[in-house]
Amino acid sequence: MKKLLLTLTVAAVFQNVSAQEITLDKIYSGYYRGKGIAGISSMKNGENYLVIEPSGIAKYSYKTSQKEGNLVDGRFESYIFSDDESKILLQTGSQPIYRHSFLGKFDVKDLKSGKVISLNEGKPVQEPTFSPDATKVAFIADNNLFYQDLSSGKITQITTDGKKNSILNGLADWVYEEEFGHARQYEWTKNSDAIVFVKSDESQVPEIYIPIYGKNLYPAEMRYKYPKAGEKNSVVSAQLYRLDNGKTMQLNLGSFKNYYIPNVFQTAKPDEIVLITSERIQNASDILKVNTKTGAVQKLFTETDDKWIDTDSPTLEFLEDDSFLWASERDGNRHLYWYDKDGKLKKQITKGNWEVTDYYGFNPKSKEIYVQTTEKGSINKVISKVNIDNGKTQLISNAEGNNSANFSKNYNYFIETSSTASKPYTYVLKDGNGKAVKELQNNNDQLQKLKADNFVEKEFITIPNAVGDQMNAWIMKPKNFDPNKKYPLFMFQYSGPGSQQVANSWDNGNAMWFNHLVQKGYIVACVDGRGTGYKGAKYKKVTYMNLGKYEIEDQITAAKWFGNQSYIDKSRIGMFGWSFGGYMTSLAMTKGADVFKVGIAVAPVTNWRYYDSVYTERFMRTPQENPDGYDKNSPTEYANLLKGKFLLIHGTADDNVHFQNSMEFSEALIQNKKQFDFMAYPDKNHGIYGGQTRPQLYQKMTDFILNNL
Repeated sequence: MKKLLLTLTVAAVFQNVSAQEITLDKIYSGYYRGKGIAGISSMKNGENYLVIEPSGIAKYSYKTSQKEGNLVDGRFESYIFSDDESKILLQTGSQPIYRHSFLGKFDVKDLKSGKVISLNEGKPVQEPTFSPDATKVAFIADNNLFYQDLSSGKITQITTDGKKNSILNGLADWVYEEEFGHARQYEWTKNSDAIVFVKSDESQVPEIYIPIYGKNLYPAEMRYKYPKAGEKNSVVSAQLYRLDNGKTMQLNLGSFKNYYIPNVFQTAKPDEIVLITSERIQNASDILKVNTKTGAVQKLFTETDDKWIDTDSPTLEFLEDDSFLWASERDGNRHLYWYDKDGKLKKQITKGNWEVTDYYGFNPKSKEIYVQTTEKGSINKVISKVNIDNGKTQLISNAEGNNSANFSKNYNYFIETSSTASKPYTYVLKDGNGKAVKELQNNNDQLQKLKADNFVEKEFITIPNAVGDQMNAWIMKPKNFDPNKKYPLFMFQYSGPGSQQVANSWDNGNAMWFNHLVQKGYIVACVDGRGTGYKGAKYKKVTYMNLGKYEIEDQITAAKWFGNQSYIDKSRIGMFGWSFGGYMTSLAMTKGADVFKVGIAVAPVTNWRYYDSVYTERFMRTPQENPDGYDKNSPTEYANLLKGKFLLIHGTADDNVHFQNSMEFSEALIQNKKQFDFMAYPDKNHGIYGGQTRPQLYQKMTDFILNNL
């Protein structure tokens, strides 16, 4: 269950709205919409970068920041360069499937000759990738793996057994895609003579079916394989295909952890691939090196944890000598470690009471790695360069806020994207030492419009929980805040493992709706309790085997703390959350019924037995192993405790958190004679959007709050 970004999409026409107020009409008209720079990518020379513009793929100079023309003219959704930049893969259209997967149409343009050919004869494909020598493109169609020779146009089919809801070749199944974070499950070798891919047999995985109503006389059905906690998963195997003989062999992983194969990585050597594998209990991962000439498999090392390993977000980067960098939480915080090519630990590179949150690259000339970290506080993300030999660190971004970077290939420049809770996104071209060269774009117009309508900034505070942790929190108060007056409190949270909602970054989504509520006389607040991220492994992993227990205890504690403040009316406290946040809101309205008067739960999990295997078992193990952990933290077990006004919302076609969750909770409430409000969104998925859906949804939630809190 990935964090759901609740972006308020444009879906209404802005008409006759009064000034000095942030309204839903203005939000949905796009009146406050910010600007960004799409598709930033450095060219190999390190002197130019590309961005996607309406007229094409535009080429800019780092040195002058001036546009030098279009590399390719036309409208494109995305692009991929070949390693030598002789060719470019252009995405001309797409149709989404799940969170990451989509069917796309692609053209390949030879930048020297100007020749353009359509990939797969113009038919949609998934996950196309250039071979490193730029002579071929591999892709997936109908669950089978292919490659196309770019000189002759010849298409070679590598696998033939691909079948919907049965066999997938080089492509993640639903749960792999959702919980390991990517759809592609194959990789070329560095010398382009072999492909290693994961074959998934999901034929024995239980199938979920979802009615699709539309305007059909009889509802249609959406059917796909969905392994719930404790149920059968896909049987996966690693396959080696060699182009020279056209043969495929299955790699022998019998001596290693092989229940899951989440990742396939290319190394710096021509005849190697690395696999990351794990058992069903995700507390250990094997890092395996594959010799793609012989098929021999060697274990480099095993990463272990007494609770779980974040198998969805590994950092593995191979340097020129085939030594590699690896991220681990083994010292209590996520840091980088340096291994030699045989898997022997050379040294720990970063260390401290902070975490590495992203890795950008390694400059072999200066021996420096470039990382994003929380070294300036857990609510901030900053960029530093670290010498891997002596550990010397230099901050090269702003010292506060949320900062990310796109580096030039030679690391002489980077484009910094930065924001704070009070300043929208700014794009600044900087040199390799962090000195600003030129501001490329800001969102001052967006900020001025919001300020003109009395935009309220977040104030960051900390709140103690029952065991003495200081929980990060933010609070939004009305412009005319009177400390002698008592205000109703509306709390928002997500609370899922490793997540963060209390961050010093700009929020283009719910922050505007929260401002709308603040202007109606509410105080809005958010608290990141135990289980959330960026405060170390202990804080994050204390929820192991009891997902929901400590998280809701901390939200109740926070609500009581707020209720004891002189300016909060403790009899008028409400909560809102989506997905995991909806689960928490459902617990708040039952376990915390004496504290919370109003709750809005959108697309909630209401029993972890109904959620997918990879995510749920990572934190809970299986229901067979841990039945109490599942049942004692389910809001359906506490339906008899509901007292306040409760609004339950779900899309009927939610492929992630199934509508079944809200149906079961509804039945439990009904059988306990509890009155509540329910809103179903026909044929809408986990995001609940499309057409006028979001405006209607947020108006409904607003009215519910105004009428009941």
